Amino acid sequence: MNEDLKVNLSGLPRDYLDAGAAENVSAAVSSQVPVVEPEPELVVNPWDIVLCTSGTLISCENAIVVLIIFHNPSLRAPMFLLIGSLALADLLAGVGLIINFVFAYLLQSEATKLVTIGLIVASFSASVCSLLAITVDRYLSLYYALTYHSERTVTFTYVMLVMLWGTSICLGLLPVLGWNCLRDESTCSVVRPLTKNNAAILSVSFLFMFALMLQLYIQICKIVMRHAHQIALQHHFLATSHYVTTRKGVSTLAIILGTFAACWMPFTLYSLIADYTYPSMYTYATLLPATYNSIINPVIYAFRNQEIQKALCLICCGCIPSGLSQRARSPSDV
Repeated sequence: MNEDLKVNLSGLPRDYLDAGAAENVSAAVSSQVPVVEPEPELVVNPWDIVLCTSGTLISCENAIVVLIIFHNPSLRAPMFLLIGSLALADLLAGVGLIINFVFAYLLQSEATKLVTIGLIVASFSASVCSLLAITVDRYLSLYYALTYHSERTVTFTYVMLVMLWGTSICLGLLPVLGWNCLRDESTCSVVRPLTKNNAAILSVSFLFMFALMLQLYIQICKIVMRHAHQIALQHHFLATSHYVTTRKGVSTLAIILGTFAACWMPFTLYSLIADYTYPSMYTYATLLPATYNSIINPVIYAFRNQEIQKALCLICCGCIPSGLSQRARSPSDV
């Protein structure tokens, strides 16, 4: 009788309750089993692939120039020392782009970000400063043509090299020493982890050096035109070939200056007006042409120079082609 008076307080059929209890038990058991989530797929930004490819090409080109100048004792004139400095800076820039790609996808940490951005900033700064130093050297070779080959010129060249590399290394160390935006994202520039102030200093410095290069180029043009006018008045036709060479050097400088501005000006101006909130696509689109300057530099400076062409032929085939001119090296050649 007591069993018959038992009431199902839930108001549900007893078999339904049994099924629900079984479900609860299975849910409790399943909750204790660890859930294995699939590993996220590694998505590579196509822009990073392009930058890494550009860095590889930069490294290969400039490594050849550095090896040629380093292993050839005859290439120790101030002109070749500065070309070697430019090639070394561009070589380090290319290596920095490759390392940035590797660290970004295989070894992500704050330390690697700071070291990579420091290397890239230092190397590209040294590249731009080397271009300015070469322009200064071209100007001195024309303005002080009689005393250009003195020991004073060599000493001045070494001083310029020490100054430009010292300044570039200091700029590269700024992010590593704490001037970065890893702790405060609101201060980031278009290139993380550089701060907006850091990027502004680099951009203003570039504009200053470009203006100085432009002024020196104008002065070089004036000197060449004045010399050409004096030769025309004196009818010294035997000296014409020397000034034809000088004009060729000035034309090369014009190409260099135009290429330099076309490659670096978009990223420089964009860094001044933009910050981290802007789409990263714009940063990549303006930064990529800047890397092309390091690809073009060996072609303009090194591989067009006959002395370097001779050294390259000696390394590759052990001979100098008859097509290469045997004229003496001129300080006006770039």
